[in-house]
Amino acid sequence: MAVNAAGLRAANDALAPNDLDAWWLPFTANRAFKSKPRMIARAKDMHYYTPDGRAVLDGSAGLWCCNAGHNRDPIVSAIQAQAAELDFSPAFQFGHAGGFALASRLAALAPGDLDHVFFCNSGSEAVDTALKIALAYWNVRGQGSRTRLIGRERGYHGVGFGGISVGGIVSNRKFFGTLLAGVDHLPHTYSREHQAFSRGEPEWGAHLADDLERIVTLHDASTIAAVIVEPMAGSTGVLPPPKGYLQRLRQICDRHGILLIFDEVISGFGRLGHAFAAERYGVVPDMITFAKAVNSGTVPMGGVLVRKGIYDAFMQGPERTIELFHGYTYSAHPLACAAALATLDLYREEELFARAKRLEPVLGEALMSLRGLPNVLDIRTLGLVGAIDLASRPDAAGARAFEAMDRAFQEFGLMIRITGETIAVTPPLIISEDQIGELVDKLGRVIRAVA
Repeated sequence: MAVNAAGLRAANDALAPNDLDAWWLPFTANRAFKSKPRMIARAKDMHYYTPDGRAVLDGSAGLWCCNAGHNRDPIVSAIQAQAAELDFSPAFQFGHAGGFALASRLAALAPGDLDHVFFCNSGSEAVDTALKIALAYWNVRGQGSRTRLIGRERGYHGVGFGGISVGGIVSNRKFFGTLLAGVDHLPHTYSREHQAFSRGEPEWGAHLADDLERIVTLHDASTIAAVIVEPMAGSTGVLPPPKGYLQRLRQICDRHGILLIFDEVISGFGRLGHAFAAERYGVVPDMITFAKAVNSGTVPMGGVLVRKGIYDAFMQGPERTIELFHGYTYSAHPLACAAALATLDLYREEELFARAKRLEPVLGEALMSLRGLPNVLDIRTLGLVGAIDLASRPDAAGARAFEAMDRAFQEFGLMIRITGETIAVTPPLIISEDQIGELVDKLGRVIRAVA
């Protein structure tokens, strides 16, 4: 018997909807999911809860974003209060106090003279914004020949056309044509032969930054606008930067007058024990992209921190002239700003960045205890992040990690993130030492179960 549209909508308002067809889930095997759904009904602090009330320990901070934990009361209250006062304010030719307050707070957190913030709504938009700022900057400086963008193999910079062009994950690129012209890539920094079972930054690999000199020689510096890298490559499987690598990139960019962009959508806001990874490594890039944990994932928000000299280069000509023809309807959305201000307060009051730094060796030691389990090929840890590479099954690449993710949720009450055959562990910064033990114990049982 057919169900009318109104009845179907009503049924799907329940915690356990009876029709999963309409939603095309992103980065998901939709048919496999809909045959065996992993449904989430609510969340609090370190846990998700299924519709039947089962607690699931969050080992992935949602999607690298809920660094302050879930449904924290101060953030919820700030969103509710803001919605009741100012629901939306246009950012084109108008402003609101929350946007200016948040920009000031973020500039104060950032290293060096990264004093200006351009707001958007996601990491993908932040990357495309940074790339556009780089190209426009060289135009206003009278060096319009600098149009080439340099990314890195295995890099992830979101899903906009700019981001997938400078990104280096094959599946994210291969279906979408030729992408942006004039893009080149540095080699990735991972070598299992030289770096296996590394805790922290590996000793081997700083020399890989020197490949930028080869690219400069090939194209000439006068054609290169910017280099963009993740300080720690996250979505590709957690690749910590080799010791000295980022410092070398900065030196080469300085030598040739090339802008350096750090994509800190994942590494920002405490993940590596500092407000930004740039601080951990003592490197001041020309721009930093951020999103995700800026408001603990509660309301979509992203942005770009920009050095003073870049901003000042645009502030020329008649005062009534628009300096940069770029922006988004929801830039600095009032609810997102309110959530971010409350989140920054939590980070400060609970000293969560320092907490992540203190827990780094605890998580690292716990994860390394899984070495020697069946099919474990490598383990990497850095900050409050870890990755475990599993061996593939014959003729079924990715199947073992996928089963691990599914069984972790369905049978062991644990949420983990997977990429290919890599399990990523990225818990909220509020995790306790006991919960780290629980997480790793469950992960060990999962790995044995999929052996």
